[in-house]
Amino acid sequence: MDFLFAALGLVILVLAGDSLVKGAVNLSLRVGIPALIVSLTIVAFGTSAPELLISIAAVEDGAPGLALGNVVGSNTANVLLVLGIPALLAGLHTADCDTKRSYIQMIAATFLFIAVCFLGPITWIHGLVLLAALAFMLGDAFREARAHRNAQEDDEEEVEGADPDMPWPRIILFLALGLVGLPLGADLLVDASINIARAFGISEEVIGLTLVAFGTSLPELATTVMASIRRQADVALGNVIGSNMFNLLAIIGITALVGEIPVTAEFLRFDLWVMLGASLLLIPFVYLRKNLTRVAGVVLTGLYAAYVVMLLT
Repeated sequence: MDFLFAALGLVILVLAGDSLVKGAVNLSLRVGIPALIVSLTIVAFGTSAPELLISIAAVEDGAPGLALGNVVGSNTANVLLVLGIPALLAGLHTADCDTKRSYIQMIAATFLFIAVCFLGPITWIHGLVLLAALAFMLGDAFREARAHRNAQEDDEEEVEGADPDMPWPRIILFLALGLVGLPLGADLLVDASINIARAFGISEEVIGLTLVAFGTSLPELATTVMASIRRQADVALGNVIGSNMFNLLAIIGITALVGEIPVTAEFLRFDLWVMLGASLLLIPFVYLRKNLTRVAGVVLTGLYAAYVVMLLT
């Protein structure tokens, strides 16, 4: 029954997150906020809302290990699985993608997060440091995007989920469904995950690194698979890099303001370095203009499968 509740919570989270993004995007555009700002802030935060609600609920329910495992496991899954499966299916033409600046920021965020973990437990002070780094990176991304758009002199960019003709009642409905569904789904998934961990004698951290992390990576996986089919490798790569930065800086930063997050010795010894190693695997595709071929897809998904087996045995 707990697995059923976990699956139900996950479905509610995915649908509620999508609903919140659609409502927030259209509300912002209707009141005159530029699409550029919406894409850099509301969409980015909205798509990370499931992870955020899960982490906050985990800390409030006395299972902070689930929160930390969710973020670290999600970042590992984003690189190895979310990029590996699309590459395995159709390959990703990443040679022409210009994501060097964002990738450097992601690696910097990863090192900052690892340093914070070694100074753990993660407190509200560490949370403020992570959020300050997020604010700096968002400001830099906004300046770069604005300069790029001015140079291109294109029409107003499109934002996913935007509908200029969406009526107000529908916008309000999307917002309401998102705001009600996210905490409901998070509570269901967290409570069920804790029960599963206790029933099988598995730690909360391992459940967070596997079941919860995989579940919260499904929206990114769906986006990346569609980008692969449409031959939009830049969207796929950018989606993973952006998601990883938000997970480390925003999710843990905000969660640390709610409650203290202890860091276990196993995280310091193994899981953090797996996450960093997975991130560094992107160097050939970001800097050496290599394509993510099917062979690379096999390697990435194989590494993820080996990691999960290692955690569960």
